[in-house]
Amino acid sequence: MKRRNFLTATGAAAVAASTVYSPNVIASNRRFRLEMPTSWPAALENLYGTAEYFARRINEMTDGDVEVRTYPGGDQIGPLEVYDAVSSGAFPCCHTAPYYYIGQSPAHGFYTAIPFGLTLDEQNAWMYAGGGQELWDELNARDNMIAFPGGNTSAQTGGWFNKRIEGPDDLRGLRMRFPGHGGRVMAKAGVNIQQLPGGEVYTAMDRGALDAAEWVGPADDMTLAMHEVAQYYYMPSWAEPSAMLGFYFNLETWDEFPADIQAQIRACCAEANSWMAAQYLKTNPQALATLQEEHGIEVLDFPESVIDAFWEGAREVHEEDMEDETYARIYEEWDAFRRQIRGWNERTTFQYQQYIFNR
Repeated sequence: MKRRNFLTATGAAAVAASTVYSPNVIASNRRFRLEMPTSWPAALENLYGTAEYFARRINEMTDGDVEVRTYPGGDQIGPLEVYDAVSSGAFPCCHTAPYYYIGQSPAHGFYTAIPFGLTLDEQNAWMYAGGGQELWDELNARDNMIAFPGGNTSAQTGGWFNKRIEGPDDLRGLRMRFPGHGGRVMAKAGVNIQQLPGGEVYTAMDRGALDAAEWVGPADDMTLAMHEVAQYYYMPSWAEPSAMLGFYFNLETWDEFPADIQAQIRACCAEANSWMAAQYLKTNPQALATLQEEHGIEVLDFPESVIDAFWEGAREVHEEDMEDETYARIYEEWDAFRRQIRGWNERTTFQYQQYIFNR
């Protein structure tokens, strides 16, 4: 892919759009103009809205020295092409979900969601204090990028179905949109998995090309009108107990930013990461009530036998991925952190919530 002129400087250092990009031009000027493609439909206020939030805050924080123009998925390039575009230098940055790229390395799954993995608080603790960011830096450097946590959906849901799932046999033969390692687990259960961007899921369900689909949660799913093409909404999301997104930057571009700009970008990424989680925790309960009370959607729990099948499938997927050296090395540190924090949560948060929910 041909490198784009995504960074421009003002004044005497400005370059025409047809000029070949020069790192020296960037380094000599304080003003930066970035184009940021995303993987999200513009209608999704929490997902695409987080990219817009970042753009607004970095402009405010740098007093206009950094301006970011965001693009919905498919506007400039395909929603799932943004990673490669930033890696190659065609764009300077993007906003996407790391687990879309497990085909390049299964280790990318740690940075969105692993089936039966970390919750929102646990994921943030691993990234900011448990060594997760440092391991991510090593992984992304192989593709000429650096990335930072860029939002988290918190707990997602189990998906939309057009028939009841009463046992593992009901999964076999279903055509379902399901990304990441969770999709691979579903395939172990006999589901035919299709990878589609969010903007295409409704149409595929409406035309009968899919029997089921997993997207995010009530707020986004209602925006995509999933309640119009499916009747049963299943809980919980065993595959995505939280789902972290990322702001990716081309490494050559990143290295040209002054240290203070780098620090401001990091700060805005962290702020956007918290902003998204807060939005979902506010909007999802309201949207779920609307789906049930106004649209008549049946919200059901997966039977234990089905969750057990997913657990077994997740174990098989994990064993396959342990053959990948990078995955195995990250898993060792991730798992040690998970065991430690879950031992703490079991004695504190879990006991507290168990009591509250039983009252």
